[in-house]
Amino acid sequence: MTEYKSEVKKIYAPIGRVYERLSDLNNLAVIQQGLDNPEAMERIKQQAGDKVKPEQVEQIVEKLRELQFDRDSVSGNTPIGTATLRIIEREPDKTIKFAAEGMPVAANMWIQLLPSGDSECAMRLTLKADLNFFIRQMVGKKLEQGVDGLAQMLASLPY
Repeated sequence: MTEYKSEVKKIYAPIGRVYERLSDLNNLAVIQQGLDNPEAMERIKQQAGDKVKPEQVEQIVEKLRELQFDRDSVSGNTPIGTATLRIIEREPDKTIKFAAEGMPVAANMWIQLLPSGDSECAMRLTLKADLNFFIRQMVGKKLEQGVDGLAQMLASLPY
């Protein structure tokens, strides 16, 4: 299994509130609501910087619009069918573990939360995927960027 870790992201909200928000995936539907806000879209483009081309941002936005959320999972269409990220374990105020379903490779992801004061916390996102050498060479850098980008997006949500 190959492991990809995000940078540690600071969230300016109490750890309990962040955990409650992230452990119920229905709460992430707020991402879709922000896609219609021009100011939010401008922030997304600024955060992407020069790492992502404007047309790629538009493709990502369209994929985000198609996501389906429930308490324990988020699903979206891919070229190979429906892919789902399902919560498989919750450890209050510490960890939320996910398993990928409908993907060509086995993968797990987890969100780690650490307290850093009464009104803020730290978060790190980790992805482990069972990638062979050739696939790792082709998508490794993109997965690194994707994990860090997802962590940044989660850190910037309103809590």
